[in-house]
Amino acid sequence: MTNQEERRKQHRHRHKQRVLRGIDDDLTTEFDAAAAKAGSDRSRITRQLWEWYVGRPDVELPERPDK
Repeated sequence: MTNQEERRKQHRHRHKQRVLRGIDDDLTTEFDAAAAKAGSDRSRITRQLWEWYVGRPDVELPERPDK
């Protein structure tokens, strides 16, 4: 295996990556800070919101951190 193939293999994600467009850098920075303050991360919170939005059973909205 070449070095380039090894690097690609190391950076593969378990799940397909999805990109959200139209979100500016400031909002992303604020979101990441709020997620960290809540003891979470962007992916976990986004997944919870999507699951809640489509009505999956036993899913609650994630807690928002205090300002």
